[in-house]
Amino acid sequence: MKQTILITGAAGQIGANLVERLTSKGHSVIATDLKQPNCENTAQNLALNVMDVATLQQIVIDNDVTEIYHLAAILSASGEKSPLTAWEINMGGLLNVLETAKRFNTKVFWPSSIASFGITTPKHNTPQTTITQPNTAYGISKITGELWCEYYYKQYGVDVRSLRFPGLISAKGEPGGGTTDYAVHIFHAAIANQDYTCFLTDDTQLPMLYIDDAMDGIIELMQADADEINIRTSYNIGGLSFTPKELATELRNHFPNLTVNYEPDFRQSIANTWPASLDDSKAREDWNWKPNYDLKAMTAKMVEILQAKEEKQKSKDLSSC
Repeated sequence: MKQTILITGAAGQIGANLVERLTSKGHSVIATDLKQPNCENTAQNLALNVMDVATLQQIVIDNDVTEIYHLAAILSASGEKSPLTAWEINMGGLLNVLETAKRFNTKVFWPSSIASFGITTPKHNTPQTTITQPNTAYGISKITGELWCEYYYKQYGVDVRSLRFPGLISAKGEPGGGTTDYAVHIFHAAIANQDYTCFLTDDTQLPMLYIDDAMDGIIELMQADADEINIRTSYNIGGLSFTPKELATELRNHFPNLTVNYEPDFRQSIANTWPASLDDSKAREDWNWKPNYDLKAMTAKMVEILQAKEEKQKSKDLSSC
């Protein structure tokens, strides 16, 4: 069934890929961001501040929006630099979307994060239901957001669905200030034949997910029957789990001369509070979640896409000379 879908934060890493995937499925997509995005094949590209609930609701009314994918947020590393701003935008934006969904009966997707866990959370095979004591502004906003999602479902019947994303790896769209962004930056350095300086230690194991698996997870979750969705906070969703050293080793199969240095910064203290791997058995049981990419396949795919983009840019530069 064709849907009219509003995406906030459409210019970000998740948004850029999601716009492409949803439009390819024939849905009418309205792409919005703080600055007007430039997404192809969408019904509209609009500037939208998610704190402006009146404009948000007017877009829903004018376009008969049936689903909202609320991606606009300040991420972990950026949030530590401006914690009050992160709280205001992450919480205020979500509540504006939930209130809009309640009023207009729209389905909602909202991404949570492994940042909702904390230093007291079991690090390996982290359970779906466990201790959640985040100590970052981003993490605090995420665990609170999960509870608001569940509240709006139970109190008002809002069909809101969520995934606790690990680090996402994508060749499309720019990383947005997250602690796992090294796993994208290192590919760009390798393609450019440059040394890379990683802001985490070489043995920092974190859960990750290739973007195609993430897109599959979002769409499968949103297409599942409502009675299959047994968790209305946020589902653990896993795929990969590796260290910077392990990623660098795999990447050297494509770029043997890649040099990686390690200079941990404030993001290391954030990563130390996060899980090393996730138990996503509930997602597998409830709506048949299953990732397709392991470390080798993900690395090969990223290299293939980025090398093709580089060759295309070189050809474009030569033709303009």
